[in-house]
Amino acid sequence: MTGAVAANARVGARAFAMRGAAAMAALVLSMTAPHGARAADAASGASGPSAPAAPIAPAEKLLFLTPHLQGIASQTELDYSLVVSAPPDKQTDRVRVLVASAGNANSDATVSDASGKVQLPENLPCNPVILYFLERDIAGMEQATGGQRRYFQQRVRLALAASPTITDTTIQIDGKPVKARKIVIQPYLHDPNAQRFPKFTSKRYTFVLAEGVPGGVSLLRTDVPGDNDDFAHPLKTESLSYEGSLRKLSPPAHGTPTSPAAPPAGPRASR
Repeated sequence: MTGAVAANARVGARAFAMRGAAAMAALVLSMTAPHGARAADAASGASGPSAPAAPIAPAEKLLFLTPHLQGIASQTELDYSLVVSAPPDKQTDRVRVLVASAGNANSDATVSDASGKVQLPENLPCNPVILYFLERDIAGMEQATGGQRRYFQQRVRLALAASPTITDTTIQIDGKPVKARKIVIQPYLHDPNAQRFPKFTSKRYTFVLAEGVPGGVSLLRTDVPGDNDDFAHPLKTESLSYEGSLRKLSPPAHGTPTSPAAPPAGPRASR
């Protein structure tokens, strides 16, 4: 990795960490609209008849309203490999989700990466690594284009609310086939403002979730294609994939669980 790329990565990581819970809460709010929109109207004192709420799309339910951490023992760490590839440069990180209460019953699962613990809003039923990945992506889009983060949040939300196809697929866990579901969206493909950031017009987001994977998330990935929408030779790819889990970590004396430096042994999903 070149010095310039490394410096940009450090700046991006710091910017992401500084946004904290407020930015993540904004993402959750936008992802769960129209409920969030109604709450905002009520808070601002809006009056008058409102349009009927559109049903939440199956893709939104699968990603954000599913209790992915059910069945996970307390003090379990889920490890994910984060790989950012912009040929010829490549960087990696390990992202950890610590499930503090059994099944995340207290909505107290935490996410950490190389920058430390990432602040998240409470009472999320989903695996928070999904929101971590999307918020990280949105921060990157904002930095790369100079656009407004709320705009990119809305484009992703609209793409998921449009009921994209949920495809049944099969992944490999320790060489064994496991049933999974895949969602693919291209939020900027028909964006009327796409001419402002043409490199990202065909950017593709892929979500692969499987009940047979601890935490429910097998792979989260974005691809920015090369010239003429060449996805075989992408300009940039970012992927977060499940690596394994370590169960029954012992909480430290002051109540903030710690993680081992070495990756834990556990089932691995093939990419």
